[in-house]
Amino acid sequence: MLFVPWVYTELERKRILPPAFAEKARQMETALIEPLLANSDHAGVFGKIAGRSVKRLPSSVYWNGLRVWGIRRVDCSQDEYHRHVDEVYRQRDTSFGGEGGSGDFSVWHPRLPEPPEGFPDRIENLGFGLGTDEASFLLDRLLESHEASLLTRLARDCEPVHCEFPWEHPDGDKFSSSHKELLDYAEFFSVIMHGAALLYNLMLAEHSERKELEDEHRGNLDRWKASLQNCRHVDLPLDGLWELTAGTGYTITPRAKSFVSAWHRRALISDVTDDRESRMLISNRERSLKGVRSRFTNHKALERWSGYAGTRRMEYRWGNVKILLSDLHAGLSGENDARS
Repeated sequence: MLFVPWVYTELERKRILPPAFAEKARQMETALIEPLLANSDHAGVFGKIAGRSVKRLPSSVYWNGLRVWGIRRVDCSQDEYHRHVDEVYRQRDTSFGGEGGSGDFSVWHPRLPEPPEGFPDRIENLGFGLGTDEASFLLDRLLESHEASLLTRLARDCEPVHCEFPWEHPDGDKFSSSHKELLDYAEFFSVIMHGAALLYNLMLAEHSERKELEDEHRGNLDRWKASLQNCRHVDLPLDGLWELTAGTGYTITPRAKSFVSAWHRRALISDVTDDRESRMLISNRERSLKGVRSRFTNHKALERWSGYAGTRRMEYRWGNVKILLSDLHAGLSGENDARS
């Protein structure tokens, strides 16, 4: 969220023109890989394996997020920006009353923190640790763009917490009613659908005649049944889930809804482990999604199965959120002496 605009503002400062702009941007992004990998915290580095030949760059992944958080102020695709950056220069010059004047047109937020000293020529000490100004800027963008979101609520008081799932957050009782409802359904859906993943793996273990794995996944299903019985929100109406997720920018296909609804019914009324209808749901879903690549019919695909496909419970990237909140807290509390 900071390195990408720093790269682009530097290219704009140099008034790099298309078509060289896109290639220069790629060169600058890939030049960050080795310095960031030299830092102790390199979990978020793109190109850890591929190096400078990495195909998908951070800028393409974060392009939409930069707009959503209000860091990128111009609404356009990344390719449009690359191809028409000369128009950006023209509008900026017009707004500024000529180069060196003053105005308010900018692709990037006017309070974007300054890049680290020496950037981009001296980048040997780059890292992901946020300085106080950088952390404050990112928190402000969240407050301004998504004041009502749960992420913003957590970022306001970003003291690190140690819980496995977001619905176990120690401050959960203080969340808004809408956030509580969302988390109730998140827990409900996570528990219900975990059983489908476990049954899928049991069926593959049987199909590949791996008795040890079969016994393990049967045990996993037994533990899942206990967690289902203990789930606080197992009686929530499924229709409420579709209402909560409607209009959020994601498409839930009718086939996906049909599968979830059917699995939900079987999970509540049957012992799914050896239930014929439950197993048919799983195998039909696999075939509809993967066709000839289905592990139930494609021997090579089955051989590539690790034995544990999707067996972890859904936690909605809560692990990533905890890292973001921890980074934000460290920056706001001044724990990072050096600029990132």
